[in-house]
Amino acid sequence: MDAHDDNLATGTLLEEQREARLDEDDRLRPQFVEAVRDALEAGDDTLAHDLVEPLHPADIADLFELFGRDERPALGLAIAELMSGEVIAELNEHVRDELLEDLSPDAVAQIAGQLETDDAVALIEDLDNADRDAVLAGMAAGDRAAIENALSFPEESAGRLMQRDFVAVPEHITVGDLIDFLRENTGLATDFWEVFVVDPAMRPIGTCQLSWILRTPRNIAIADVMKRDQTLIPAEMDQEEVGLRFQKYALISAAVVDRSGRLIGQITADDVVHIMSEEAGEDALLMSGAGEGDINQPIRQSYHERVRWLIANLGTALLASFIIAMFEDAIKTLVALAVLMPIVASIGGNAGTQTMAVTVRALATNQITKSNTRRVLWREMRVALLNGVTVAILVGIGTALVFTPLLGLVIAIAVVVNIITAGIIGMVVPVIFDRLDQDPAVASSVFVTMMTDSMGFFAFLGLAVASGITG
Repeated sequence: MDAHDDNLATGTLLEEQREARLDEDDRLRPQFVEAVRDALEAGDDTLAHDLVEPLHPADIADLFELFGRDERPALGLAIAELMSGEVIAELNEHVRDELLEDLSPDAVAQIAGQLETDDAVALIEDLDNADRDAVLAGMAAGDRAAIENALSFPEESAGRLMQRDFVAVPEHITVGDLIDFLRENTGLATDFWEVFVVDPAMRPIGTCQLSWILRTPRNIAIADVMKRDQTLIPAEMDQEEVGLRFQKYALISAAVVDRSGRLIGQITADDVVHIMSEEAGEDALLMSGAGEGDINQPIRQSYHERVRWLIANLGTALLASFIIAMFEDAIKTLVALAVLMPIVASIGGNAGTQTMAVTVRALATNQITKSNTRRVLWREMRVALLNGVTVAILVGIGTALVFTPLLGLVIAIAVVVNIITAGIIGMVVPVIFDRLDQDPAVASSVFVTMMTDSMGFFAFLGLAVASGITG
């Protein structure tokens, strides 16, 4: 067998081993997880270590999260040498916090020292002051200063997110000088896609992509090939806005500047991908009042985040019940009203939720601003009208056939009124939150549901009484 055949055989074996650990969606197979668990229960830490060792750091983090809280200490001991900074950075924040509780400050400091500054900040920012000070005291002076500087910026800001390692050069050098500089200085950032060009005051004046540098003759001045038009990120900018800028301008990386315009860091696309995913999931959960919605979150914390919105929903439900009570005599006279009321409320609630979801997303991506709010509201009203008429025709015909034509007309009109109301409320509520500088996703559904239910009951029962159908 020649070297080529050996390589093919080795590649096939590695692929088979990978498939034994991961399924077609790159998730750890249940059989593999059980094999690691069985090895730990049998006291065979060596076997557990050997099973886990080939995994990518992200997969090791997934394995750690798949184990129960009481099982994780044993797994941590068996694979201690594999629990690198990369693995810790990939862990769910609640699982990571549990792990840090069992480690000494020196051990946490050692892990933090292996990480990029932004990951190190995420690791220790939620520690109480005493533990944080102890961890920082155990770190190298340079790492400690970088983290303390990052912690001085607001949470979820560009200053917390940015990397402090970047490459910056003056504009008077040539491409050859830059290439020599990059080759000779081993202490430079290891991962970067562009070089920042700065003035003597360290203010960015342009950028050079690595592809330009590699394809340009050595004698050409950097000033002649650099791109002067660039997107600068203020250090205080919210991370969600950072993500929108990366998305809008198709950025790979961007310079972060302080209030005086000095270059202090960079943000790269891999950081932003994580943030955009996190923000999108957060908005969906906030709309439902489910808090973080993390299955690793402590039960007590999940309880506190969810129960307050359920209590608020109880209060809004009482308002709808009060409206129903106003028409108690009419409902007693015509039982069909009680049968049909949930239809009106349900359709209105779904219509409101649709509009609210579209509005929250549009606000999050800056598609709705003060300059086009009225136009978008008019658009949503027209969509609601079309939806309302379509559904009203269907429910009206059905009701007329089962009950009476007059009742069919009443419920049809009520459905149109409620869906139009839902379209307006579903947009107005998130916009009001946004204008008040509050997250537009924060449990908007509670308020939208209250208003659509109340309007649906009031319109349907009120029209029924006004039409004389109840006698």
